[in-house]
Amino acid sequence: MRILRLRSADGMNRLTRNCVAALTQALRDFYREPRPLVVSGNDRSFSAGADLNEVAELDAVSSAEFSQTGQELMSAIEHFPAPVIAAISGHCMGGGLDLALACRRRVASRTAVFGHRGAALGLITGWGGTQRLSRLLGKARATQMLVAAEKVSAAEALTLGLVTALAEDPVAEAVERIRAGRDGTGGNNSLVLP
Repeated sequence: MRILRLRSADGMNRLTRNCVAALTQALRDFYREPRPLVVSGNDRSFSAGADLNEVAELDAVSSAEFSQTGQELMSAIEHFPAPVIAAISGHCMGGGLDLALACRRRVASRTAVFGHRGAALGLITGWGGTQRLSRLLGKARATQMLVAAEKVSAAEALTLGLVTALAEDPVAEAVERIRAGRDGTGGNNSLVLP
């Protein structure tokens, strides 16, 4: 089993172009020897999504490239040959929610908050989150959440089926869920990405 932790200096774990590239490379490396994977952030933020300051500086070509790179990352996570669980604490917003939705399961702390705030900012995700959210929650509920730029608490996320479970320590819960469904073979690795 592997644990991949998102980390940034400000603790918001924004999905910058460098971060998306590093995540994509890590997934490529993991494909060589696939093992269950837990993706987490910190207590404050799983991920606040794309860095909007960076996005504002993109031209049409680099914006399309960033969208394509993000789609490739989310697809690699969704189709990873071993279980991938998002262990979510704090904010899980925008592209961060896209990342969590690409995972097979999501375990959250009771303080987690979910949302796709793009509509409030005049943006829409290009990483497949709108389709994954609709498949998970149903078209009507997903549309409401996206169009209203709605924030959803952890308790509501559990009721909606957005998360599988709530836990005091989402990483420990995700690890336990993986171990309970496996024979216990294979080592544990932890990788921290900027």
